[in-house]
Amino acid sequence: MKSLLRTSAVHAFPDARGRYGAFGGRYVPETLVPALDRLQAGVDEHLHSADFQSEFMHELKTWVGRPTALSYAPTLSKRWGAEVWLKREDLAHTGAHKINNAVGQTLLAKRLGAKRIIAETGAGQHGVASAAAAARLGIPCVVYMGAVDVERQAPNVGRMQLLGAKVVPVTGGDATLRAAIDEALRDWVSDPNGTYYCLGSAVGPHPYPYLVRELQAVIGREARAQMLEQAGGLPDIAVACVGGGSNAIGLFHPFVDDAQVKLLGVEAGGRGAGLGDNAASLTFGTPGVLQGSYTLILQDAFGQVQETHSVSAGLDYSGVGPEHAYLMTVKRVAYESALDEEALDALAECAKFEGILTAIESAHAFYGARRYAKSHPGAKILIGCSGRGDKDMPILQRTLLKDF
Repeated sequence: MKSLLRTSAVHAFPDARGRYGAFGGRYVPETLVPALDRLQAGVDEHLHSADFQSEFMHELKTWVGRPTALSYAPTLSKRWGAEVWLKREDLAHTGAHKINNAVGQTLLAKRLGAKRIIAETGAGQHGVASAAAAARLGIPCVVYMGAVDVERQAPNVGRMQLLGAKVVPVTGGDATLRAAIDEALRDWVSDPNGTYYCLGSAVGPHPYPYLVRELQAVIGREARAQMLEQAGGLPDIAVACVGGGSNAIGLFHPFVDDAQVKLLGVEAGGRGAGLGDNAASLTFGTPGVLQGSYTLILQDAFGQVQETHSVSAGLDYSGVGPEHAYLMTVKRVAYESALDEEALDALAECAKFEGILTAIESAHAFYGARRYAKSHPGAKILIGCSGRGDKDMPILQRTLLKDF
């Protein structure tokens, strides 16, 4: 068994200003500062208190269905010449990792006296999770969703409505996730005391990237313990898809101090390397400010944030969480991208040979893991299965199934 060498050099972030090295911080209109100060005070008071953690863990166990399984993938292992393990967030209630964060933030919102919850969503999974968590606690919920995503993720729109949420299509901007976040921020400015903004990814102004990471780190803590128990040791590499980056930071964070475990994030390469053809901020982006945070973003030479493209709605975003930008800068995590066609091919392989219909988002991680296995025969690979692919059937009908 490998040495379980750990180092704490990277774990000291964020600092008191909410920065991960040069990235992060809080770049918001003055009208939002009191709401963020209030949120920060609530995080400081409640997040790691014994009673909050007890309530949070109780909900994760009895309602969400945690711990989620760690599944060995025998056929992929044979095909790839590696030892492949899957952390199954697709088995969590509502079908993705998003529920961990939604439950935690909704519990926090209730403690802060919020009268309504608002959320943004791209692929729809965070919207569904927020709607479900709000229904669980009896709090009204409004979800902002880009009009493009409303069309391509129609099944999740219906799920949100059945769960009692009001879904508001956003037609401005690029009409995808970035526009939905902008609209949710405008709503929050109008009622910062009675409304709680449940942000779905590890992006935005401090303390959101930290808060989301802490709530999603349950993924990596479970996976680390499960690998030791079921696989007899830590993985050689942990792989996750990266859009805003919540599932990836949740998987990676508990492994960051394990120096012998490589970490790989796989972004949406879309149609290719051209600006507007992908959503790979870490691969092709440059430093700038987007929606309250200094991070790596897809922008032109004049600093104008550009529209993106990905077959995956959940990865179709112009920026990335600041902690990911930092982890790349200090070379603790490697990041690469997978094209639309490559991700779809990996999705089809997983479905056909493992009986798991993974989300298109997660399929990017599968492709990155398969590519890694080719040059590292026998490697022990842990893949974050961030969600299930049921929501993607309209897209899959137009792509993988068009000739059936």
